[in-house]
Order: sequence, then C-alpha cells, then structure tokens
Amino acid sequence: MTREELVASGRLALAVAPVRVTATSVPAPAPVEYAVAVDEYLAQAALSPASRRVYRISLSGWAWPLVGKPVPAGPARRRAVPPVVPLALLDDAGTGPRLAAALADRAARTDARTVNRELSALRSAAGWWLDQRWITLDPTAGLRHLRTGPATAPPLDAEQAARLFRLPASLREHTFWRLLHDSGAPAAEILALDAGQLDLSRNRARSGGTPIEWQEATSQLLRWLLAGRTSGPVFVTGRRAAAHVRARDVCPVTGQARMSYRRAAELFTAVTRPLDPAGKGWTLHQLRGHAAPTMRLASK
Repeated sequence: MTREELVASGRLALAVAPVRVTATSVPAPAPVEYAVAVDEYLAQAALSPASRRVYRISLSGWAWPLVGKPVPAGPARRRAVPPVVPLALLDDAGTGPRLAAALADRAARTDARTVNRELSALRSAAGWWLDQRWITLDPTAGLRHLRTGPATAPPLDAEQAARLFRLPASLREHTFWRLLHDSGAPAAEILALDAGQLDLSRNRARSGGTPIEWQEATSQLLRWLLAGRTSGPVFVTGRRAAAHVRARDVCPVTGQARMSYRRAAELFTAVTRPLDPAGKGWTLHQLRGHAAPTMRLASK
C-alpha cells in the first residue's frame, strides 16, 4: 500500500506538532461595566491592602465624570454609590474632554498630590486594560499631572481660627483642631498620640521625646473626649477597626481604629470650604502654623 493509502486506512499516523494554547494567546473578553474592569485590574495588581483600597477609591471617583456627572464633594463622596458606567465609554471621543474638565474641577477643590495620585491610578488601570485589549484608546492621553511644590498658603490668623472654632463640628474634631492649634506640633504626631502619653494635669505629652504642650481649655476637651480611657489612640474613627489593623492602632475599649492623617485632612478641608474665600478649604498645616513658633519655643 502507498503511504497515502496507509494514512487513509488509519494504519499510519501523521506527525503533527500540537498547538499550545496559553492564557495570553486569547485575551479574556472585556467586561461590560467599568466597575468590573476595576475589580479585575486590582485583583492582579501587586498592591498592599492599604494601597489597593486607595486605588479603588480613586478609580471609583472617576465613574462620575465618565458619564458627565459631578463628583460628590467632601464626606458625601465616601458614602456615594458610583454610577454604572459601560467600559466601552472609555473609547468614546468625548471621554477625554470630560476627564480633563473633571481634573480641573478636582484641582480647584483639593491638593495637587491627591489629584496626581488619582490620575496615576486611572492611567495605570487604563494601561492594563489596553494590554488586555478591552479598550482601544488611552482616556488619560491628554491629561497631565499638576505641578507640586512647597505649601504657600499662609497660617490662619486669629479671626480665621475663631471662625473655625465656632463651626458645628464633633467633639473629636474640635479637640484635634485645638490641640493642633495650641501646640503647633505636626498633625501626624498628634494623631499618633495614645491616651497613656497625656499628662492632662500639666497640659502636655511626649511624642518621640519632643514635648507637646497645649492650653488648659484643650485639656478639658481631651477629658471629655477620652471619657475615662487610659490607653489606646486618642483620636479614633467612628467605625470598628478592620482585622488587619495593628493592635496598637486599635482602642482596647471600643475597638475603633486610630484616625488617619488622610481622613483628618479631608474632613478639615471639607468643613472649612465655606470659610475659605477661594472655596478650596484650609489645610491642617495652616492651622498648625498659627501657633508653631510660640508653643515649640516655650517647651525648650
């Protein structure tokens, strides 16, 4: 029999090289929704849990401008549910201008570092989506990072501070602001204080060997805030701490987590926006700067 006849009868097998199919040969189908694409990006990104949370907040915030809606401002942004956005909208010709307008609006409301971090998160995610062939255009192509530099805003004057302390804010906020204003210590140092470090009878505490001093009225606020607590963070959030939070950053009485600088700064800027003629809100550095020279020198 000829070779062809043997092959036809099945008695001779042709050597055919097998085709290897890998996961990267055929891209996964593109998700329909932007939120699902965000989940997929974060699932593969080499990020710590804290960084992943920050990226998720940043990427979720871009959902509103993608559909031409204003982003909720202040604390309301953290509780707002983002709109449903088709991922295909990122390839729309009008997306770039919408994002540029949103970037300019965001820059007018918050600091350059925050804006740049949010833009970097979107640019990184969009790059990965392009690699997956889920989108065909880079929606961040025409967007540029803001220039950053040293803070130029002047310290709050006495009248501005008085207006701040008349605001209807929580006991925690007023205590933190008063302590920052009196002592001139860095906000991060004050937020790192534990109840056991406070000497309320002498209106002082020690943080890393450096004395922090304040007025008697602020000690009274601290007594009300602590309500008998003698250990754990002085300033805590309104919610119980997540499982991954370090024990030293959790109140042993209430289970609440230590308040972060980022959250404290967001709240301060949001609540002072109506007091700022520019409409941007003040920074914690401006409040600290009012008393820094006098209290720091007094403690030496």
